[in-house]
Amino acid sequence: MALAPVVIVTALAVCTGLTMTCALCVQPRQFRRTIGELDRRLLDVAPYLGAAALFFLLKRATHKYSLEISYALDWDITDELYAVEGEFVAYLQDIVPEATIGFFSAMYMFGFPFLLVTAPILYFLWSSQRHLKELLIAYLFNYLLGSICYTLFIAYGPRNHLSTVDGLMYSFYPETQELTSAVSANTDVFPSLHTSLSIVVLLFAWRSRRESPRWFPIASFVVTCVVFSTMYLGIHWLLDVVAGVALGVGSVLAAERVVARVEGDADRVSVPDEHEDGITSDVGD
Repeated sequence: MALAPVVIVTALAVCTGLTMTCALCVQPRQFRRTIGELDRRLLDVAPYLGAAALFFLLKRATHKYSLEISYALDWDITDELYAVEGEFVAYLQDIVPEATIGFFSAMYMFGFPFLLVTAPILYFLWSSQRHLKELLIAYLFNYLLGSICYTLFIAYGPRNHLSTVDGLMYSFYPETQELTSAVSANTDVFPSLHTSLSIVVLLFAWRSRRESPRWFPIASFVVTCVVFSTMYLGIHWLLDVVAGVALGVGSVLAAERVVARVEGDADRVSVPDEHEDGITSDVGD
């Protein structure tokens, strides 16, 4: 299967998940209010969207040079990762039923972009854009620090380092390798950005759980499955996941400080009221 069909399938899966989540979580009046305030909201978040977009374009443009620097430095930490955790991933694959391979492959391929896309769209539907601004900066910090680590360190995942670990997703659904290889190298392992970015989404969902009680359990389930899948499918080590959790938490804390400095302390309490503009509560629709 060519790359384009894989991208199309992924986009359709993400759009389906986004539509279902909005149907469950968003009140019709939020859509109406967003349309009426579209210009103001876009202008409000434009600097943050611009900063994130500029970084991602630069990252993509410099990806080839980053790999060249990484191979020139030749700081391969794969043996060190294995020395610390050993056969944990192989053990994980042994105890988890093979019948789950398709499910966790789907969570890795589709659940992850679903989280990245759905969270900012939901927060854009709120009158206050504070959560969205902090989320975008947290995304930026994740990719920035992750890119630095991927440039400094060469690390191969368990499936490429251990004969006892299988690349389950690529065996079950080999077409997915075309998409993953198009966006990252097989040495982009430490830390796990699938983990760190998913943790970012989960932390924001937890922080906004009073205003968005339905989004939090959805995000919790998908994040748990995505993080677990990175190890079960043989893509990441446990240490990659631990480092990803630390990166996710740190990026959220840093994003809060950056946005607070830019916006001013007075805006720190500018979050939507649960009865005015929050995502639909589970009671009294």
